[in-house]
Amino acid sequence: MDFELTTEQDLLRETVRNVLTRHYTPERRREVIDGELGWDPRVWSTFAEIGLLGLTISEEDGGMGAGPIETMLVMEELGRALAPEPVLDCALLPAMVISRAGTSTQRKELLTRIAEGELRVAIAHGEPGVRRPSTQVGTRAVEQGGRWQLTGRKHPVPHGDSADRLIVSAALPDGGTGLFLVDPDDTGVSRVGFRTYDGHRGADITFEGASAEPLGDAVDVSPVITESIVTAQAALGAEAIGAMSEALRLTTDYLQTRKQFGVPLRTFQTLTHRAADMYVALELARSMSLYASMALADGITDPVVAARAKLRIGRSGRHIGQEAIQLHGGIGMTAEYPVGHYTARLTAIEHTLGDTTDHLRYLTSHLGDHQMVEI
Repeated sequence: MDFELTTEQDLLRETVRNVLTRHYTPERRREVIDGELGWDPRVWSTFAEIGLLGLTISEEDGGMGAGPIETMLVMEELGRALAPEPVLDCALLPAMVISRAGTSTQRKELLTRIAEGELRVAIAHGEPGVRRPSTQVGTRAVEQGGRWQLTGRKHPVPHGDSADRLIVSAALPDGGTGLFLVDPDDTGVSRVGFRTYDGHRGADITFEGASAEPLGDAVDVSPVITESIVTAQAALGAEAIGAMSEALRLTTDYLQTRKQFGVPLRTFQTLTHRAADMYVALELARSMSLYASMALADGITDPVVAARAKLRIGRSGRHIGQEAIQLHGGIGMTAEYPVGHYTARLTAIEHTLGDTTDHLRYLTSHLGDHQMVEI
């Protein structure tokens, strides 16, 4: 198996890195996330110009037609820069869902506008009280006089505060879960935006007889929902790899330059051992991230694979984030220094789409699926 990147993949990674380096410094990021929108429209437009927002859209529908590996590379760079733009939540993931479930008319109407950065679409699937992602939802869809209406609550909806359109999952009258397109500004939709502790944005959205258009046919699309969840978990894992890599780099640089008792911290063996443990945790997580992405590239949409990756990446992210702050000492706790922000983002990723405890519980429930080896 070839683990080397192609020339095109290397170019994609370098292009994204150069764009982010040009637009973001720690100080500039703090200014952006403290703003009303929480992300920079100019960066969003630049992403559209280089084709990044159409990464998961086929060439026939106006996108790049890239695969999971390319998505992994992009997400890793976004994590490295802590970029707040909702690339995954409002472009890559919704575009994939529309491509899988939408009609030809819906694909034509929506996908090109997403790729060009004109339309932001958020997926409203998670509901209050649901620990681990499931295709079963409490929001109900009812058809009356040829029109569909939704009633229920979705919370949290990642970057749903600035979305122009929503893809809402809802239970169908005859069973199963369907997907519906909803205008968040329509009557019957109540949207309350909020800021998350890692600087990103979300929304609490309530539907009370809100008008909705089925995405594709009003049939059970649980496999599409499962694929979107598994894809999102892999993408967030890749973003975590980028954040962990930068947190480790900041830590090792600090150990080499900061002095105590007249000598650099790197001369203290215990501290270098702890940094080495951080590196091991990073490489374990990187391997699992690659495993999850390559499984998707091979057409394998397996929640067990995603759970394995999410568990390992979550544990590594927590370890690296905590150690990065500890090894920086007091400066690691300040809002002005970036290492705390990386830790906050890693913590948020760990708790998105199920935390490590949820995935450990899920994997434990599947132990019976494997044969036991007796010695």
